Amino acid sequence: MSDTQLIKDKLDITDLVGEYVQLRPAGVNKKGLCPFHHEKSPSFMVNSERQSWHCFGCSKGGDVFSFVQEIEGMEFIEALKFLANRAGVPLTNIREDTNKSQKNRIKDLNAEAARFFYNFLLKMPASKSALEYLRHRGVKDETIDAWQVGFISDQWDLLTQYLLKKGRSIDDLVASGLTIKRENADPVSKKGFYDRFRGRIMFPIWDAHGTVVGFTGRVLVETENSGGKYVNTPQTLVYDKSRVVFGLDKAKQEIKRKDLAVMVEGQMDVIACHQAGMKNVVATSGTAMTEEQIRLLKRYSMNLAIAFDADAAGQNAAKRGFDVALSEGMNIKIISIPEGGGKDADECLKKNPAVWFKAVYEAKEYMAWRFFRVFSDKDTKNPKVKQTIANELLPDISRIQYAIERDHWLRELGGKLNVDVGVLKEDMQRLRANPKSEIRNPKQISNAKSQIEVSKTRFDLLVERLFVLLLRYPTLLSPNGGSAFGGQIENLPESVLSTTSFCPLYELLKSRYTQGTNWTLDDLRHDSPNPETIELIDTLAMQGDLLFSELGENEVRQEVQAIAGEIKKEWRKGRLQELQKEIFEAENKNDEERLLVLQKEFEGLK
Repeated sequence: MSDTQLIKDKLDITDLVGEYVQLRPAGVNKKGLCPFHHEKSPSFMVNSERQSWHCFGCSKGGDVFSFVQEIEGMEFIEALKFLANRAGVPLTNIREDTNKSQKNRIKDLNAEAARFFYNFLLKMPASKSALEYLRHRGVKDETIDAWQVGFISDQWDLLTQYLLKKGRSIDDLVASGLTIKRENADPVSKKGFYDRFRGRIMFPIWDAHGTVVGFTGRVLVETENSGGKYVNTPQTLVYDKSRVVFGLDKAKQEIKRKDLAVMVEGQMDVIACHQAGMKNVVATSGTAMTEEQIRLLKRYSMNLAIAFDADAAGQNAAKRGFDVALSEGMNIKIISIPEGGGKDADECLKKNPAVWFKAVYEAKEYMAWRFFRVFSDKDTKNPKVKQTIANELLPDISRIQYAIERDHWLRELGGKLNVDVGVLKEDMQRLRANPKSEIRNPKQISNAKSQIEVSKTRFDLLVERLFVLLLRYPTLLSPNGGSAFGGQIENLPESVLSTTSFCPLYELLKSRYTQGTNWTLDDLRHDSPNPETIELIDTLAMQGDLLFSELGENEVRQEVQAIAGEIKKEWRKGRLQELQKEIFEAENKNDEERLLVLQKEFEGLK
């Protein structure tokens, strides 16, 4: 058996996809919002039995490998290694190929560096002051172990030399961001290369799957040449700070369980919260929240409570993240630490853990918080001030995805300003037209589903819908299934269905109906020698669960009857148009014999 098949057999695609998409049952499948395009109604389906997924909005689909490649931006070899590790499958056949991937080599380097830093902290005498600092900050030994906190002394190339002796290449070390190359460095002698992290307490940064992708180093003793309090891994093949949420690998299950993600400022805030028992806490990696980070969090919950520094810089940075989260449909709350409670989560927990827990519990709904902040100390009788307030709040309201919620806040704003809601809507349109407002216009949001459906004719869509129903309800084609097939479909001209892209499936169904025996989807798959037809059967079966799982028997029969009638009308209309063209051509060629045949068919269809 191949490595890829063994991995598929050991993994349940529903479990894996469920870490990225909130799924719920839909017949024998599960459905959810597609992670690859913007949608409000679920069109994304996963089938455990067939180990496949398909989105009927953007038409993407495949197996567990294609899903990981698509959502993680991995090449096949990277996805293979990732899934093999998850499944516990040794890659006996293609280990050499996986090692050829520099991304995989960098991930291995990071893991080895994390072990080095951790062991250095715990075992080397030079780490005594670092351990004392951590314990002074209240970090327990079990927390150091859980988060693999480490240390490296202030030496020029300690880590670089260690990893070189382990057989690592200098090029990979530089590509990983662990080593810095000076301008005149010599790759042969290895002179001119030095460690990026020196004299720092080291915090590994994991991606959502627990792979070390980078590091944050906090200087232990600040000096003139220490390079700032914090140094982070730069952008690399495996680390992009805009796509990483610190602590998510450890918090994701608790976020799911509580249906709430708590976002704080820094790594120490996250670690302190987890140590205190609040394990649904994460942080951005030194950046305002990005669209990619929000989408990561949406895999686990649509609810987000955010704590940020109370100063102007902290508020401005947080505001950019709020805008992104609103546009993505997240429900946002604001955590406010009371005055004197501490400047951040870590400090608040040291002073009084109960204050922090209460602040999270009492977090205010974002729009209510925004209204309070914007209206505070404002003269709402002054028309210019009223306009300023509207300019502040209308962009936020516009970003709200849901119409009822949007309307609520428009009315709230109108009431507070004593302005008609219609006037506010006009102003909102003005702001939308201004690119500087950065408002995300719902009409401009890419909707792959509508784009795809435009490329299909109404006839195509009707035929597809018919086959979806027939596969979803096989009893319609069974001996006791009544006249749904015989009475409706057999009355359609042979060319109506046999000339479409569904012809092979049509022939299979017709054969099963003619045999007069009960059948299942597995029987159809077995009947078909064509892999493309088998894939079509699987896709249409998923679509049936998505669209028709709640229909009753009578409703199904009525739907089939109505669709068959509409198909006949559409086919007739299309055929009449074709005949007009053919008649015109026959007249131009003076082909009287063909002209008579065409005119007879035309009259018969009129």
